[in-house]
Amino acid sequence: MENAAETALNATPCPHCLKPSALCVCEGVTPIANRIELIILQHPQEQDRTLGSARLTLRHLTRASLKIGLSWPSLSRLLGREADPQRWAVLYLGSANAEKLAPGREIVVLNRKGEARADQDSVLRAIEGVILLDGTWSQAKALWWRNAWMLKCRRIILGPARPSRYGSLRKEPRRDGLSTIEAAGLLLSRLEKRPEIGDALDASFERMLSRFRAVKRTSPELTRR
Repeated sequence: MENAAETALNATPCPHCLKPSALCVCEGVTPIANRIELIILQHPQEQDRTLGSARLTLRHLTRASLKIGLSWPSLSRLLGREADPQRWAVLYLGSANAEKLAPGREIVVLNRKGEARADQDSVLRAIEGVILLDGTWSQAKALWWRNAWMLKCRRIILGPARPSRYGSLRKEPRRDGLSTIEAAGLLLSRLEKRPEIGDALDASFERMLSRFRAVKRTSPELTRR
């Protein structure tokens, strides 16, 4: 006979986040009608069903989608419709430091030289969509270099007020490295001037991490998948 841990391992995963039921926090999530579209490009090797947050992010937003792969010919092909890259932003992975370039700003738009643009607010007001690269630091950089069309999009970096809530569960190479759900919450809440978006996504992420820590103590085998 199966014990409780084996039963949980073999249970049908959540259809939304694909996590084992013991790690799922999708229940109770109320979708938010976001104005700015979100596209998550996920490296094929990133599909982490225990600590990954991309699918939980999608669960929260009515205008969001996940694309898994390494490269796409253009933004329009990615979206399946014509789109102006200048009205889309990509979260950039370079070495630029938001606090040094534009002190006090949580979102900074860069020019091709990696400098803060002078017209920050006007550029951000025109953004129609945001692209997030989902994966480890090296996987995300691979996505950046394999999709040259991203150079036509607005390049933005983040200057979060606090480090990622992952803490010791998943180490980030830089202090400004956030989980996908944290980055999405920060970007959309600031761009749409709706702090409730960030609050909702952060709260779900906190629940996910709390659930993970609790399950790791009682059924560690569930957290190694």
